[in-house]
Amino acid sequence: MASPLGGGSPMGGNNNGMSLQEKQTIAMIQSTMESCPFKTAMSGTAGFVMGGAFGLFMSSFEYSGPNMNEEIANQTTKQQIKAAFKDMSSRSYSMAKNFAVVGAIYSGSECCIESYRAKNDLYNSMAAGCFTGGALAVRAGPQAAAFGCAGFAAFSTAIDWYMRRD
Repeated sequence: MASPLGGGSPMGGNNNGMSLQEKQTIAMIQSTMESCPFKTAMSGTAGFVMGGAFGLFMSSFEYSGPNMNEEIANQTTKQQIKAAFKDMSSRSYSMAKNFAVVGAIYSGSECCIESYRAKNDLYNSMAAGCFTGGALAVRAGPQAAAFGCAGFAAFSTAIDWYMRRD
């Protein structure tokens, strides 16, 4: 389909007018963005941001009810707000770190598996999920690692299957 702006692509661009240096720069940027270290770093960063937002959201519910211990109840309103924000920020930061680790491990392992197999299918997400779940639970022992592997593999396979369906 020809573009009304000229050129052969639907977006109106035409690579024939690009210099060799511009084509090389675009190729370098594309190869960087498709690399496993870049995908791992981006997933970790996105996980950190999403985890921070989720942690802030979830920790805000703890202060909406009437349950207050005596130590907090005896403080001034300003001290209570300061303590609440401090607790919310520490919980948010903790959740952000956890989401970043999970995102980076899963994305990095899936990218490496996909590169090794040279295929993009459900088995990649299943294997990456197993690796991630096992790696996150390995400190608790072999049984926990096996359950973490199975649980995370099933979850990531189900999500990937849902995202791929027609």
